[in-house]
Amino acid sequence: MAKKKDPSEKITTIKLLEETKLRIEKLREHKRESYDDILRKILYILNTARESPEKAKRILEKIGEIRNRMLEEERQQKEDLEKENQLE
Repeated sequence: MAKKKDPSEKITTIKLLEETKLRIEKLREHKRESYDDILRKILYILNTARESPEKAKRILEKIGEIRNRMLEEERQQKEDLEKENQLE
């Protein structure tokens, strides 16, 4: 899905409202996924939706599942760290 980045490609800065940033982050599948990767994913899903709305829906559902798993793992790690700190 994501194109490999060429180091010679130019990089730019864009301004986003905080709300927009938070909405974009809801499509993040892992902590290190860049905004460029997420925006490319959004564009891929939009293009897919034109040809196959059901496929686009499945992609979004899969992203939701992966994201929920990531958030659950983060929550569990936080709980484990708090338990360790209480034992010290």
